Amino acid sequence: MARKRSRTAVLKRQREVKKSEKQALKREKREMRKEAPGHEGVATRDDLEGYGFAVEDADEPDSTPPGE
Repeated sequence: MARKRSRTAVLKRQREVKKSEKQALKREKREMRKEAPGHEGVATRDDLEGYGFAVEDADEPDSTPPGE
């Protein structure tokens, strides 16, 4: 015959299961946000200009002549 479990043990186990399910759901949501279109970690030139940062092209030579 199986041993009877106390009520507190059952409640504790239910809390643990609920907590692990909640953590798994958060992990899923985080992964979905990461994979969503439009989620980029690097700002584009247009983004920087929109924030008011001066963007200089590295490909263009400086307007000042060399030696000055």
